[in-house]
Amino acid sequence: MKEYTNSGSKDTRSGFGEAMHELGKTNPDVVALCADLTPSMKLDAFARDFPDRFIEVGIAEANMICIAAGLTIGGKIPFTGTFANFSTARVYDQIRQSVAYSNKNVKICASHAGITLGEDGATHQNMEDLGMMKMLQNMTVINPCDFNQTKAATLAIAKYVGPVYLRFGRPKVPNFTPPDQQFEIGKALVLNEGTDVSIFATGHLVWKALEACRILGEEGISSEVINIHTIKPLDDEAILASVRKTGCVVTAEEHERNGGLGDSIAQLLARKYPLPVEMVAVDDSFGESGTPEELMKKFGLDTPDVIRAVKAVMARKKS
Repeated sequence: MKEYTNSGSKDTRSGFGEAMHELGKTNPDVVALCADLTPSMKLDAFARDFPDRFIEVGIAEANMICIAAGLTIGGKIPFTGTFANFSTARVYDQIRQSVAYSNKNVKICASHAGITLGEDGATHQNMEDLGMMKMLQNMTVINPCDFNQTKAATLAIAKYVGPVYLRFGRPKVPNFTPPDQQFEIGKALVLNEGTDVSIFATGHLVWKALEACRILGEEGISSEVINIHTIKPLDDEAILASVRKTGCVVTAEEHERNGGLGDSIAQLLARKYPLPVEMVAVDDSFGESGTPEELMKKFGLDTPDVIRAVKAVMARKKS
């Protein structure tokens, strides 16, 4: 197995903040909008150094989306920033009508996503956002795995023309992807080649999948681990190439089973190459208050859960 080194745990939202400050210096068309969460979104430096291109809308998320859509008409590249729950559920109508339907070049950037928001509890933990956003026509959906990849993704979407939903989080997680990586939208990354099972992971679960791969390797199980950082458009070619080799699939994500990455991959396989699939995801449940580590364990999103899913799906695989 290829070894990956944690260069130091960092929160992915800080990768977004660093990239935004860099974009502020290099792209005069980039505008940042925030809904009363500037420090939480790590937009402090952008707001300080580029005040003419920073708009604090207050607790008015729907208005923020509509302002962003309007800014695109003048050639600006607006990045909106608030928590995932407020970036999607609270403003879904505005996103659908003013951004997706109109195919506006708005970058909807959402922090504090998933269950690892932690102590803030169920009302703030959004585990439906990827499903909601991938169903919107014209919308690209991206869920990077660590600080470096979040920074690279933020820089990449500034060059992409069209609506984007970019998801990241609050807790510090292992930072293991290259700092100089070139982020390619829609291109899956094979992190470890294997022959027995394909593990497709996204976001915080990518590191968990790599941990599971190492442990399974010690037991003689060869796992192929693929980082699906782009939920839509899905890299059908890479997924199908992997499963034709391994014959079974595990998906892993910090999201509801319904509507997430596993859902998308299962649909692809049902159409193109049916085979056994196990999904590591939240099973139709709201979250609750607790530390990120406690919640990941309770809701079945930890390394042992990936290992159990691998063994379960391999037991179902045709010989």
